[in-house]
Amino acid sequence: MTEDYDIRRFRMSKDALIRDVAMHVRLLQQSFDAFEEAAAARLGLNRTDLRALDLLLANGGPMSAGELTSALKLSPAATTTVIDRLERAGLVSRIRDSENRRRVLVSATDAARTIEQDIYLPVGAAGAQALGRYDEDQLATILDFLHTASQVQEEQARRVSEPPAQSRQGSGSGGR
Repeated sequence: MTEDYDIRRFRMSKDALIRDVAMHVRLLQQSFDAFEEAAAARLGLNRTDLRALDLLLANGGPMSAGELTSALKLSPAATTTVIDRLERAGLVSRIRDSENRRRVLVSATDAARTIEQDIYLPVGAAGAQALGRYDEDQLATILDFLHTASQVQEEQARRVSEPPAQSRQGSGSGGR
């Protein structure tokens, strides 16, 4: 969908624009999910393994298993399983930290970098080309929106991950 949205042309109210933005953010999230699913299927990985690989590629260097555990929000045992699968696939290698021999680092392999070039870099290039149509002020507004949207999503993820509040029934309040 490559529609140009110009408030002057559509004469949409602020509430209508907010609803439209929300709908398109949802569609964007679905397109991200579809892309990740296609990439995972092409590589024969599950989405968690793909997320770990993406973190390692984006980091630009090795990460400790603990750093990966924190970033993935998994248990250490689950992270070890992810690393094992990625290592078997030839996408990561374990290396000893030269400063602390007890610490193991996980590094993306050349095969993973090739995948990055074949699958991920074209997405970035296409995105950069699409953003080229906006001027600096518009890009600043888009960036501000993305920061705000990320903060909202992180807050909502925390909210959803918290245990539900205790039911007031049976609390001795005598209410029905």
